[in-house]
Amino acid sequence: MQSTVRLGNLDTTRDFTYVQDTVNGFIKAIQAEGVEGGQFNLGTGAEIRVGELAENIIRKVGRPVTISLDPLRLRPEKSEVLRLISDNRLAREHLGWQPQTSLDDGLDQTIAWISSHIELYKPDVYQF
Repeated sequence: MQSTVRLGNLDTTRDFTYVQDTVNGFIKAIQAEGVEGGQFNLGTGAEIRVGELAENIIRKVGRPVTISLDPLRLRPEKSEVLRLISDNRLAREHLGWQPQTSLDDGLDQTIAWISSHIELYKPDVYQF
């Protein structure tokens, strides 16, 4: 049976950071001296189209899935951000932080974790 994943704008790009890398950035910020009140981007500096990300996940999961554009998931035109990409230069310079987990490895780890905790999810229910 083929499933359908309903998504909004497939052409927007995003910069995804693995959760452990984000946590490590928080820890480094706590430990760093003289950075109180500073703002640091903990992104990777790499972007991916949402549609490409979905295709990568579908390929990794190995199930037949169709991607469908759902108008209910589209943001109003004036509020949509077409490109989000981080500049982590300050985090590297002041915290000694940089991401350690590639998007590909992060997806593998996330898929494995969700697979072993599937009872926590309702994949057929759209969560706003």
